[in-house]
Amino acid sequence: MVNTYGAFGTVGRVRREVILEGTDEAEITDQTVWREYEFKGKPGSVHRLPRQWAPYHLRLDWLMWFAAISPLYAQGWRAAFLARLLKNDRATLRLLRHNPFPNAPPRYVRALLYTYRFTTWRELRRDRAWWHRTLIGEYLPPVALRTAGAASEPRD
Repeated sequence: MVNTYGAFGTVGRVRREVILEGTDEAEITDQTVWREYEFKGKPGSVHRLPRQWAPYHLRLDWLMWFAAISPLYAQGWRAAFLARLLKNDRATLRLLRHNPFPNAPPRYVRALLYTYRFTTWRELRRDRAWWHRTLIGEYLPPVALRTAGAASEPRD
């Protein structure tokens, strides 16, 4: 008897991505400037060429992909990860491609959910963008560091 093996029975046709952002502003308003964290492998900036990391496995990027499918996938590790971003934890930041807060940690972080698709050849030539993304909505409202060990609950 022989079986086939596959990690996934199917892969969805829609690609959703959680984009983490931070701000160093003291108060959140409609004018707040948010800066994106960049991951090593997963899509973020629409102008960045998609990367191939084989045979390496970028586990955090992979976990973020699952988190985009359902927030329940991130329940066990999300608060600790956000707390480390809010502390500018060096070991955690080494897992990322770009930290938009090199000199001091952000006051707040949040997450937005987008749908991504590859651009057409025409769009790529015109816009120099590899991806097109559409905002679905807020994935996680702004959170701040309350204690040394955890991110606060989402603010009202």
